[in-house]
Amino acid sequence: MGIVLTGVYYALALAAAGAVAWMFFHHWLIAAPFFLLAVFCLWFFRDPDRTVPSGPVAVSPADGKVVSIRSEPDGRIRVGIFLNVFNVHVNRTPIGGTIREIKYRSGKFLVASRPEAPMQNEQNTFIVDGDDGTSLEFSQIAGLIARRIICYKKPGERVAAGERVGLIQFGSRVDILFGPEWNISVREGENVSAGSSVIAKRKDRS
Repeated sequence: MGIVLTGVYYALALAAAGAVAWMFFHHWLIAAPFFLLAVFCLWFFRDPDRTVPSGPVAVSPADGKVVSIRSEPDGRIRVGIFLNVFNVHVNRTPIGGTIREIKYRSGKFLVASRPEAPMQNEQNTFIVDGDDGTSLEFSQIAGLIARRIICYKKPGERVAAGERVGLIQFGSRVDILFGPEWNISVREGENVSAGSSVIAKRKDRS
């Protein structure tokens, strides 16, 4: 299992702080929390490989729980996935194709599972145009604890389905907007895995 480099840096800094605390105070109650946090960072920033399903499907862009499936005024279906601090936080693209646009929007840091979070919270939105003519919009949304959204990609880049596109640190949400050409394959309350769980299928494909 891989680890995001950011997590390694955090872990090294915390381990160094723990070593300094031990050198000065020689007491495990003071030094131990730094080492425990270092281990947590390595675990939090884990980045496992995933087997990406083939075919006319959209895979989950995030690990977590499906907290909402609702219709938008424009007719699209919004699927919201909430990530707690125990989930893998590396995000992946639901479909392959070309990144048409990446839009950053500043905002609040409400609890990401709340219904108003997708409208009010800080977020980073991708629009990916698939090679088959379809397109999908999905957003990395910051939460109460998550205060940093990391994007690995730029507009115009090609991506494969399930490819890593970014990271949200310490609890967050990812929303996907599906047009009428998609059938949703998940239900509220269902747990999904980034890159491997199918969350929608094309209506006009087998």
